[in-house]
Amino acid sequence: MNLENLEKILKKEPSYRQKQIQQAVFKQFISEWDEMTNIPNNLKEELKKDCLLEIEGEIFPSADGKTFKALLSFSDGAKIETVLMRNKDNRNSLCVSSQVGCAGGCAFCATGKMGFNRNLTSEEIISQFLFFARYLKKNFGDQEKITNVIFMGMGEPFLNYDQVMTAVQILNKEEFIGLGARNISISTVGIIVGIKKFTEEKEQINLAISLHAPNDELRSKLIPTNKENKIKELLGVVDEYIVKKSRKVMFEYLLIENVNDSARHAKELAGLMKKPLYMVNLIKYNTTGDFRASSENRVNKFKKILKKEGVNVTVRKSFGSDINAGCGQLANKN
Repeated sequence: MNLENLEKILKKEPSYRQKQIQQAVFKQFISEWDEMTNIPNNLKEELKKDCLLEIEGEIFPSADGKTFKALLSFSDGAKIETVLMRNKDNRNSLCVSSQVGCAGGCAFCATGKMGFNRNLTSEEIISQFLFFARYLKKNFGDQEKITNVIFMGMGEPFLNYDQVMTAVQILNKEEFIGLGARNISISTVGIIVGIKKFTEEKEQINLAISLHAPNDELRSKLIPTNKENKIKELLGVVDEYIVKKSRKVMFEYLLIENVNDSARHAKELAGLMKKPLYMVNLIKYNTTGDFRASSENRVNKFKKILKKEGVNVTVRKSFGSDINAGCGQLANKN
């Protein structure tokens, strides 16, 4: 939906119209203007013409019915993927994309192999939320809501900083979606300039760092942007963020067989991560390309070493690998 067009249209209307329309679009999740019975027909026709609600997308459910990947198409033909994960405790987490493709070129990531097409606009980011909010309402009832949003889909959020933060504000502001700031997370491969800007934001949005290696030599092979964002400097700006925000920071670590999952790697990682507000989230890699997932045994050994060294550590449950919706698998093969 074009928010700029919507604002222009509503300038000619009584002030209460804006609240009515925001309520319908961002709270009731209407998919057609005809669903609104409290606005005049001439306004409906203008909205149908200049402010389309339609979101073109195709859904791919996982076999267990817990994960849903959607392929969304935009007016210029660009396509992106977004993933909804449903949990038993009434949590519905949405993983959103911030770019079409990605310039990061991470060796283990299918999106990185696509290359970079363009940044998404804030409206295109929000359309991912609206698409699945409508889907939940239609298929699971009015009580089913998206409870968490994670910027961890296609693209690097801090390389599209302004549009991502505009989308965050729409997600967070009560007059729009009203999702709590602590229910929104941004995951970055460690763009230092972006983290510094993010530290100055007033909203208490969660920060996650995709680390995936305990030293610069290995990390630069896996994540090319590490060459300009070395681990020492990266952890320095993270510590500045923690001092300013007093917030926990999640460090994501994909476990890749015979690449970064040895006991030596675990001990080296522990040396970096033994800080009170650092949390390591071990992720079972979803196989793509030349890399393979670490065995359950190696995952458990890695976790035990970190715990023994006093590191706060969890293992993330894997979602959607059968539909290529897991970490590193989003690639818009269509």
